[in-house]
Amino acid sequence: MQRRFSILLISFHSSTDNQATTDVNLKYKLITNPSQLADLCCRVATAATVAFDTEFVSEFSYYPQLCLIQVALDEELFIVDTCEVPNVDSFWQALTEGDHETIVHAGREEFRFALRSVGQGPRNWFDIQLAAGMVGIEYPASYGKLTARLLNKKVPKGETRTDWRRRPLTPDQLEYALSDVTHLKPMRDKLQERLARLNHGEWHDDESRIWQQSLIEFDSKPRWRRVSGISGLNPTSLAIVREISKWRDEEAKTRDIPSKRVLRDDLIVELARRRSPDEKKIRAIRGLDRRDLKDQYGKLSQAISDAIDSPEPNVSRRRQSELSTHLNQIVSLLGAALDALCREQSIAPSIVGTAQDLRDLVAYKLEPSDDAPPPRLAEGWRAGVVGQKIERLLNGQLAIRIRDPFSDIPLEFKETQS
Repeated sequence: MQRRFSILLISFHSSTDNQATTDVNLKYKLITNPSQLADLCCRVATAATVAFDTEFVSEFSYYPQLCLIQVALDEELFIVDTCEVPNVDSFWQALTEGDHETIVHAGREEFRFALRSVGQGPRNWFDIQLAAGMVGIEYPASYGKLTARLLNKKVPKGETRTDWRRRPLTPDQLEYALSDVTHLKPMRDKLQERLARLNHGEWHDDESRIWQQSLIEFDSKPRWRRVSGISGLNPTSLAIVREISKWRDEEAKTRDIPSKRVLRDDLIVELARRRSPDEKKIRAIRGLDRRDLKDQYGKLSQAISDAIDSPEPNVSRRRQSELSTHLNQIVSLLGAALDALCREQSIAPSIVGTAQDLRDLVAYKLEPSDDAPPPRLAEGWRAGVVGQKIERLLNGQLAIRIRDPFSDIPLEFKETQS
């Protein structure tokens, strides 16, 4: 028999119109068996919009452990208890099919859950956080900030440190989880209006596709390339990172723990820099003299030896633009220009580009290389927003001046006289 629950959320009353409030009398259906899940998947197939979120724990397992899926289908709300129904592949499959729009907030892990389960992301992806940045709102903005700014509503707090694996869950915990989806559709509607009004719809759609593709590529590339701190290592050291990372991942999978609990990234990089397979020297590194590694020094030594003995390690360094000192000063100035250009166009600067993106653009324009691919700021919608104007600044065709030091956009751009 399907269980039905009602949650009464506290309402904050005030005589002022701008007082933020919560919702009242939300009803939802709790999914605890495969037949209920099958019914939900059928509803997903015919829904116009599917807003969803997840609660998971990632500190203790190789892959994040999914604990809840909260779903809003048009006017219905559901919570899937994945501790009771651990196999939810059919749900991820349903999200990739049909003509519905899939609405999330900061949906990186939600996208990856689908990707690992069925090999592709959900259909017609709309991320509230990304869309907010594309209309000039702070990026990345939390769910609570966006509900307050766009809908003038508050969401429950206090359960951010919940261990979602534990059962039974309290009403407060379920209320908190459910609140993460109840406002997604109304916020999507507000943001869609702003995107249309600013003519940013195509930019948003392009960026959403870029974001999804980059996540697919990130998950498909060798995991050793995700090790932090490897820029600047020579090919032999990178080969050592590759071999040790392979060992670490196999060990983590076997023990079902996060890879970094087997061996931290900084210790892998340190071993790669030293390039020594001597077990005594390995053991002497601070952080590697652990009891649980006592039987692993031989494997670490073998991994390092295999990398060193590889005549042509199949690794290469990522290219990052390096500029002369005087050009770095120009990059610092252009950072303010990028910020001003983004604010003129009502788009969050943090979405458009980083300091490294600016360095890449300056190097591409002023210190060109035959084998250098076009930088991020010179392609797609970013070229129109900032890339082309920055190029004109570099060419002296455009100048920056202070228009109003007390304005939200104090700088303006003027054509120079040729």
